[in-house]
Amino acid sequence: MIRTFVEAILREDMGRGDLFERLASPVLASAILTCKESGVFAGVPYVEAVCEVLGIRVTFYVRDGQAIEKGERLALLEGPSTQLLKAERTVLNLAQHASGIATKVATYVRALEGIPVRLLDTRKTRPLLRSFEKYAVRCGGGANHRFGLDDALMLKDTHLALIGNLKETVALARKTLPLTTTIEVECETLEEARMAMETGVDIVMCDNMSLENMEAVVRYKNTYFPHVILEASGNITEATIVAVAQTGVDAVSCGSIIHQATWLDFSMKMKPLH
Repeated sequence: MIRTFVEAILREDMGRGDLFERLASPVLASAILTCKESGVFAGVPYVEAVCEVLGIRVTFYVRDGQAIEKGERLALLEGPSTQLLKAERTVLNLAQHASGIATKVATYVRALEGIPVRLLDTRKTRPLLRSFEKYAVRCGGGANHRFGLDDALMLKDTHLALIGNLKETVALARKTLPLTTTIEVECETLEEARMAMETGVDIVMCDNMSLENMEAVVRYKNTYFPHVILEASGNITEATIVAVAQTGVDAVSCGSIIHQATWLDFSMKMKPLH
C-alpha cells in the first residue's frame, strides 16, 4: 500500500520524465537529509519506499517518533545522481509533512501527561492522505480513531436527524452489522448521553459540551454504564485539552492535530561520490 502510494506521488512529479536527465549523465552521489528546526520525526517507511522504487540506498540516523534538534542529520541517501534528484522533493514533502503532524501531536501528548486519557485523531484528513497522516499521528504518540465509514458505526447529529428512533436503529445495527462493529453516538446534552447509553452503544461522544455537562455524563456513566467509553470532541485546542481531559472522559479527539499542523523545515544537500 505504501509503495503504491509513493509510486503515484513520483508519477505526479515526474510526468513524462525529468528534463534534467537530458542534460547530464548520472554519477554516484550522496544526499544528507537535515533538520532545520526541532520537533519529532516521522515518515521512515514512506521515505524507504521512495528509495526502493528509485534504487537508492538510505540509512536513517533517527527513528520515527524520536525527538530531533535543529541541525541534526536525519538520513543519508546514496545512489545515481539523477535518481536522487527525482527523490528529493518527494522525500522532503513526505518527511516534513509527517514530522509536522507528529510534532504537533507530541505537544498535545505532553500536555496530557499524567492524565489517564487517550488522544485521538479524526477523519478530518486531506483526500487520499488518510493512512499517511494517521501514521504520523501514531509517531507523535497519539492514537487513531476510525479510518473510514466501514470501520465503525458513528451516528452523528446528521444521522440522528434522519433515523428517528435511536433505540430501534441500534437494535437493527446489532442484528445486521458484523458482530465486531463498534457503535458510537454523538451527544450534545446529558439527556442525549443517557438515552444513548441505555440503547447499548459502545461509545458516547460528548460533542461541544461544557465541562460541567461532561463531568455529569462521566458521573452517570461510571454509576450505571461503566463499560461505555466516553469521548470528548469539538473545537478542542491546546489551551483547552487539559481541562477537558480532567473531566474523566476516556478519550479526546482533535482534528487540529492533523489539519492545523505545520510542516517541519528540512533540507537535502547533495554531492558526488569520488
